[in-house]
Amino acid sequence: MVSSLLQYGRAFLVLLRLILFGLTLVITVISFQAYQERKSERLQFAFIGFAFISMGVAVSNIVSQMFTTDPAPGARVFFNITQTVPFIIGFAMLYLSLYR
Repeated sequence: MVSSLLQYGRAFLVLLRLILFGLTLVITVISFQAYQERKSERLQFAFIGFAFISMGVAVSNIVSQMFTTDPAPGARVFFNITQTVPFIIGFAMLYLSLYR
């Protein structure tokens, strides 16, 4: 009973992560279309920011699926850094798009 409930919970979590990734892709496409229409530097920075945030969500989803068991500490740190860098770049680009 508990194991089947856990399997349903994991399946639901995968579904939620796919929805999150889909939403980030939609926002990225919309920002790209806005940039193509107006060609402003602010919209370019926004598009790049959303693209990196989408990449961060994708990497986070992949990494969370990889670690069903405890990895070596060095591997965990490496993949945590790999998850964080796209978000830092993405939010920095969004900041530039708002305040530049």
